[in-house]
Amino acid sequence: MPSVTYNSFKKHLMNGGIDLDTDTIMCSLVTSDYTPDQDAHEYWDDVTNEVVGVGYTADGDEIEGKTVTQDDTDNEGVFDGNDVAWTGATITARAAVIWKDTGTDATSPLIRYHDFGENKSTTGTTFTITWAAEGILNLNDP
Repeated sequence: MPSVTYNSFKKHLMNGGIDLDTDTIMCSLVTSDYTPDQDAHEYWDDVTNEVVGVGYTADGDEIEGKTVTQDDTDNEGVFDGNDVAWTGATITARAAVIWKDTGTDATSPLIRYHDFGENKSTTGTTFTITWAAEGILNLNDP
């Protein structure tokens, strides 16, 4: 499944419900058994099959070093942050889900499903998500 930006994120962003560089933005890992529904999935409690394993804590980790910038060359808004890593991890994940943590799963909006293209595994080592040079999320409207 390709990476997708949840449609509800666009609504929450336009209504001022998400501030990417100041809100608590989480990165969680899911298995290949989770199928994202870009149209119907809106909150963290809609996500199933989160990774379970040594070195990984439920709900994942907060993305640190968040920035939102304007890219006039590519005519985009860019959301970026530090790479996320779980040390000493024994896990297998297919994708990361980016979401805003409000403290309640039923009101924590989903942002993006980031597919790795295949299952990625570690056994007692560091599982790292290295974001693209262009950032975690790019928004543009031609």
